Amino acid sequence: MRVELAVDARRPDRANEDFAAATPEALVLLDGSSAPDTLRSGCTHGIAWYVRRLGVHLLTGLTDRTDRPMADCLADAIAETAALHDGTCDLTDPATPAAMVVAARLRGDTLEYLALGDSLLVLHPKDGPPRVIGDNQRFPDGEALRRQIWSTVPGTAERAALYLRYAVAVRAARNTGRGPWIAAATPHAAAHAETGAVARADLHGVAALSDGAARYTDRLELGSWADALRLLAQDGPAELIAQVRAAERSDAACLRWPRSKAHDDAAALYAAL
Repeated sequence: MRVELAVDARRPDRANEDFAAATPEALVLLDGSSAPDTLRSGCTHGIAWYVRRLGVHLLTGLTDRTDRPMADCLADAIAETAALHDGTCDLTDPATPAAMVVAARLRGDTLEYLALGDSLLVLHPKDGPPRVIGDNQRFPDGEALRRQIWSTVPGTAERAALYLRYAVAVRAARNTGRGPWIAAATPHAAAHAETGAVARADLHGVAALSDGAARYTDRLELGSWADALRLLAQDGPAELIAQVRAAERSDAACLRWPRSKAHDDAAALYAAL
C-alpha cells in the first residue's frame, strides 16, 4: 500500500485524541472517546495516551500475526493496553479511556478490514459506488440528548450540562449489551466489530476517517463519498481536513450544520492499492 495520512487537533491547546498509523501491509485509525473535562475517568493517563498505545499494539499485531483474525488482534491489543495501566488506574470505571477503531490489512490478494464504533472505513472500488463500513455502534437512547445539545448555543452552561449528561449516559451503557461496543478495557468488545474482506484487484484504494474528518460528507455535506475519495486520492487527507476546518469556521455557532462541537479532532488516511 502507498499511504498518506493527516491528523489535526480540534484545538492547539488540547492533546489530539485521534491516532493514525500504517505500514506497507496494514493501517489503523483510532478516535478517542472524548469526555467533558469535569468527567473523571479513573485513569491517570488520559485518552490521548490510550489511543496511541492501543493503536501501536494493534498495528503490531496485524503485521506480526497475519495468521490471526483481525478481531482477535484487536482483542489482544485491548488486553495488552489494559495491562499497561491496570495496576495504576481503575479500569472498571465506566469512563475509562476508550476509542473507536478502524483497520485494514493486506493478506495475499485480499484486503481485510475491521470497524468498531463511529469511525469509518471507505472502500474505493474500481467499479461501482464507494462502500462505507463502520458507524455500527449507534446509541439510540442518546439520540434525543444529542439533538438537545445541537439546539443549544456552543460555549453556554446549558450545552455543557447536556453534553455531560450525554457522556455519562453513553459510558454507563457501552460494553454492557445495552449500548455501543467500543475498545476500552474489555477484550471481548472486539467480537462486536464489523469485519470482512474484498479482493485487492477490485479496489483503487481504501480510506479511513475519524468522525471529525467524516464531517466532510456526513455532517457538513461538502461532497459525496465519491467526492471525498477523489479528494483524498488526488489532493490528500490534509486537504480534506482543511476543507472541513474552513466550513466549521464559517459556522462557529453551529447553526447551519448542527453538531455537538464546533470543531473535533480529525484524522484521515488514504491507502492506494
